[in-house]
Amino acid sequence: MLKVAIVILMLALVASLGSGFYYLMVDQGDKNSRRTFHSLGVRLTLAVALMGLITFGVATGRLGHSNPWDSGPRATATETSE
Repeated sequence: MLKVAIVILMLALVASLGSGFYYLMVDQGDKNSRRTFHSLGVRLTLAVALMGLITFGVATGRLGHSNPWDSGPRATATETSE
């Protein structure tokens, strides 16, 4: 469920980036239009939420890596000699 939320937030970030570009092109020279600025605020909020979800996932162990070439942490020389 966490990975689905991360993917949804990433797609929302891309959509917000596209809408910001659209507003930037359409509202050129209009000093009263703040749509580009609001799109930036939405994108910043989505990015903070995405970073928070990723941090939560790594901290709780729900997100990690399962690389076949990495077997995990290894014991150091001092731990094996005891």
